[in-house]
Amino acid sequence: MAMPRILLFYKFTPIKDPQAMMLWQKALCQELKLRGRILISEDGINATVGGSLEACKQYAKRFKEYPQFRGTDIKWSEGTGLDSDGYSLDFPKLSVKVRKEIVGFGAPGELKVNRDGVVGGGTHVKPEDLEQLISDNPDLVFFDGRNKIEWEIGRFENAIVPNTHTSHDFISELESGKFDDIKDKPILTYCTGGIRCEILSAMMKNRGFENVYQLDGGIVRYAERFGNEGRWQGSLTVFDKREVIDYDPEARKIGTCHHCGGPANRLHNCNDLQCRTRLVTCENCMDLPAYCEDHAQEEAVGTDSL
Repeated sequence: MAMPRILLFYKFTPIKDPQAMMLWQKALCQELKLRGRILISEDGINATVGGSLEACKQYAKRFKEYPQFRGTDIKWSEGTGLDSDGYSLDFPKLSVKVRKEIVGFGAPGELKVNRDGVVGGGTHVKPEDLEQLISDNPDLVFFDGRNKIEWEIGRFENAIVPNTHTSHDFISELESGKFDDIKDKPILTYCTGGIRCEILSAMMKNRGFENVYQLDGGIVRYAERFGNEGRWQGSLTVFDKREVIDYDPEARKIGTCHHCGGPANRLHNCNDLQCRTRLVTCENCMDLPAYCEDHAQEEAVGTDSL
C-alpha cells in the first residue's frame, strides 16, 4: 500500500529564469503525480507538495540534483491519504506559479538574496541551541512571524504577536512604533517552517532592530525535536487539507472555540463564501455554521428581517 507524504521546503537563491523553473517543476510534479503549491521568483522557491512516498523520494532526489538546490532542508510529514489514481488527498490540485515574492510581504525590492540565501537576515539558531541562547540572553524576546489566527492554537509562551492577518501586515506593524521598546533587545523570530522569518528578520534589521535571531527550520524542526516537552505549546497550523497537526498525542488545546468558548485546536472557515477568515473551533462545533465577527453581524441582520 502506497504511503502518503507531504514535503515542505524553501530555498532562497537567485533564479535567472523563473519561467523555465516553473515549467520544469510543473512537468516533474505531473510526472510523479504530486499535488500542492509551488511559488517561484527571482529570489528562490517555496513549496508544499504531496503524493506517495516513492514519488516524494523521487522528487526530492531530482530536485536536489539542480546545483543551487543542493542542501535544501526538506521537511517530511505524513499525509492523510491517496485517491484511487495515486494523488494526494491533502491538496485539490497542482499549482506552480511565478510571483514577485515567494512569500507575500509586499516588499519584493527590499529583499536581497545570493547563493548563500537571504543577505542581512537574522542569525540562525538550531532548536537544540535555543536553551543556550536563552541562558546567554535572559531578556530574549520571542517574536511570532505568523498570522494571528495561527498563534491562537499554538505558540511559544509570552511571545510578542503582531496584529497581522496576512504577511502584508508586518511592514506596517514594524513601522508603527509599537515595538520600538524592543529594538535594542535580543529577538528570536519564529514561524512554521522558517521561510517567513528569513524575510521578517531581514526587514526588522533594516528598520533598526539590532540583535535579531531566527529559529532554524521553524516550529516544525523544533517540535520534531522536542514535541510538547520543550517550550512549544499547542498545535501547529499547516497549509493543506490537514489544517492542523500535533507533535504529541497529549498536546494541550490552548485555543478558545469561537462558538462555545471551550478548549479548541481546530480551524473552521467562515461560512460566507467571499470571506477567507478562519475561526478557532472545537471538534464538537465543527459541523455548526461559523461566521467571523463581520459576517455574523450581517447574518444576524438577515435573520431579523425575516
